[in-house]
Parts: sequence; C-alpha cells; structure tokens
Amino acid sequence: MKQGVDKTSRRARLEEQGWKKQTTYDEPRLSELVRMYEEMGLQVRLEEPDKDDECTACFAGSAGKLKTIYTRERKARGARRKA
Repeated sequence: MKQGVDKTSRRARLEEQGWKKQTTYDEPRLSELVRMYEEMGLQVRLEEPDKDDECTACFAGSAGKLKTIYTRERKARGARRKA
C-alpha cells in the first residue's frame, strides 16, 4: 500500500472542485493575500505546497511555514448544485 499523499491527485481533486491555485507564500504576506482574496469575495483554502512543481530554493529555510493559496468563487446562497 502506498503511504503519504499523492500530491498530483490532491491538486487534481482540488481543481475538480473548482479551486484555482494562486501562489505560495509565508507570513506576513500570506495573511495579507488571504484577506485580499476574501475581500474580493472568493473562498480561500491553504494547502501545503507541492515541492514537485515549484522552485525548491524557498523550502530550505521555510519548512512548515509556506502555504499554497487556492481560491474559488463563493457559491450563492440557495443555489442548487448541478447534477
């Protein structure tokens, strides 16, 4: 049995759910960007970065601090889900 998380499929699952990858940051810029996206009316989700598809130089000194920001449109209240 395979251990760990398959990052490619995790990203694919998020995209299937309507999430769009934006960028990867740590604090204090991370909180500023989250607030900006929320003010734009978007839902925000933070995930551990995928080291496979990004520059790895930043990871060396920021283990556990970096987060990848995903956003998607907020669903209107009372909107029905498409079948």
